[in-house]
Amino acid sequence: MNALWTSLPVPALLLNKDDTIADSNPAAESFLNLSTKSLLGASLWDKVMIDAPLEGAYARASANRSSLSVNDVDVGSGERPPVLCNIQFAPMVGEDDQMLMLFEPTETAARLNKSTQSARAARSAIGMAEMLAHEIKNPLAGITGAAQLLSMSLSTEDREMTDLIVEESRRIVSLLEQVEQFGNLQAPNLAPVNIHDALDRARQSASVGFGAHMMMIEQYDPSLPPALVDADQLLQVLLNLLKNASEAGSAGGSITLHTFYDPSLRVKGGTGASARLPLQIEIIDDGPGLPPDIAADVFEPFVSGKENGTGLGLALVGKLVADVGGMITVSSVPGRTVFRVSLPVVPKDYQGEN
Repeated sequence: MNALWTSLPVPALLLNKDDTIADSNPAAESFLNLSTKSLLGASLWDKVMIDAPLEGAYARASANRSSLSVNDVDVGSGERPPVLCNIQFAPMVGEDDQMLMLFEPTETAARLNKSTQSARAARSAIGMAEMLAHEIKNPLAGITGAAQLLSMSLSTEDREMTDLIVEESRRIVSLLEQVEQFGNLQAPNLAPVNIHDALDRARQSASVGFGAHMMMIEQYDPSLPPALVDADQLLQVLLNLLKNASEAGSAGGSITLHTFYDPSLRVKGGTGASARLPLQIEIIDDGPGLPPDIAADVFEPFVSGKENGTGLGLALVGKLVADVGGMITVSSVPGRTVFRVSLPVVPKDYQGEN
């Protein structure tokens, strides 16, 4: 029985009559990001956060020794953001008033489709701009050069105007270069990548540059297998997320780099095929959080909560993650914003490129 319980792929808890947790299987430990030791003897309702008033219905099911099913509710814990789930309670045969609780994560075709739609929307929105980018950049280069030549013969007061022309022209060129990145339809170069190597490179770059004012905290699971991703694209994604977190935080703030394995996470694509994305990377900052009016759309192009933001950084991140078959989600409240990247492992039958 113990071997069956341990190998059960579905997150499961065994509950006592008083609603305390009698046991948890390894899948539940990963799903809740809590150890069995921390769960044993604790109240179910203290450890598992369920976005539904279940206590009364569960009490009746437990008293009547009957089953209870609840669909499409957010389930989380203090150690991980909520995940949409179906929950089943069932009485244990032969056990003294104990109940079995099963979690079935349904995360989620809708979220994966939204990620895919964001990538498509980015390409569509950028399409016309990309065609114009080359034509716009050429005259901008001429304007910049002319302004620099003029500044050589102008007074200090007048040079302030030419300097402004040069500065704004360069800003527009930088924006156009970001726009052009969306038009890169080259397939990602998928290969086995150690995500901690990529995280270390991104952290080191951030710590000596845009994130020098932040404290970086590493919470890594060293046992994680390699991901099947494009190494350069993953690094770009991580740098973008760290830059976002650094800009959100103030001096003395912290950014936590958290990795863990979630075997329960499966998503369905548009074809109905199921994909496993067990490798999890979380970039967590303690800044003020995302503005509520844009939190659901931050991966859409031209959506930004920054005063002078272009709204392209996170849209590009969403595109790059979707291109390698991964998924990115965000949860945000004041003091804790979590960007979570879910990635595929290297398949057992992976042969590399021919």
